[in-house]
Amino acid sequence: MLRSMTGFGKAEATIGQKKFTVEVRSLNSKQLDLNLRIPSLYREKELELRSWLSENVLRGKADALIYYESLEAEKRMSINGQLLEAYYEDLKAFGDKVGMTNADYLNALMRIPDIMKPESQELDESEWAQLFELVKEAYRRFDSYRKIEGGKLEEDFRKRIQLILDYRDGLEGPIAARSEKIKEKLKNNLAELIPIDKIDPNRFEQEMIYYLERLDVTEEYQRLTTNCEHFVDELKEDNQGKKLGFISQEIGREINTIGSKANDADMQKLVVKMKDELEKIKEQINNVL
Repeated sequence: MLRSMTGFGKAEATIGQKKFTVEVRSLNSKQLDLNLRIPSLYREKELELRSWLSENVLRGKADALIYYESLEAEKRMSINGQLLEAYYEDLKAFGDKVGMTNADYLNALMRIPDIMKPESQELDESEWAQLFELVKEAYRRFDSYRKIEGGKLEEDFRKRIQLILDYRDGLEGPIAARSEKIKEKLKNNLAELIPIDKIDPNRFEQEMIYYLERLDVTEEYQRLTTNCEHFVDELKEDNQGKKLGFISQEIGREINTIGSKANDADMQKLVVKMKDELEKIKEQINNVL
């Protein structure tokens, strides 16, 4: 079945003392453009996560976001005790030397670079495994959204292809009438130059056949039918956006050829209607995975 490139999925869960939120969303794009934003603690898993998402998202301008809030107080900075002690001894020795008493060294010490350092955190593999499952759940919801949107696109495609086929069927009457119109017009034009009794009927019929063969659209009519049926068949398959684009180009070529051979106002009207439906199909194909 068809999938739209537009999708959104969100999943939330509490893992340990953290409440995680994962979002996956995408818009249409010719290729995959994946933007991944994850907390720094999980950076070492970025390649693994990016690879998995790339294999599943496939195409589109996609964003995958992971963020969390801690359910307990987190200690983010710690004091470098050894460095603080070394600086303190130096400051105290200097203070004693110059006769400083009751000096408040703490404010001065805390301004020294590297006294405060980030609290080191280690990745918990068990926590990561649960978080990865949450990512997969967000993706499943994202993919479900794309299927729903793809179903709407499929319904629209079927409707418009049927309209093209209906307009194609509508060509049969004008094509039959056109032959008689052309025959009558040529006979009248010829009669202005040559008396009617001087016209060789057999030669006239041969010339008519030759002229009408140049305007014949039987092959284009059949190829148009075949391409439309092929388009509908491909709607049943997964991830056929590019292939549907190629087939729509072939449909367009046949419609354009029919239009160039039409030489009839009624036929041209139907050709314009077919082109209009095909343009709407092409616009929507840009949203198909």
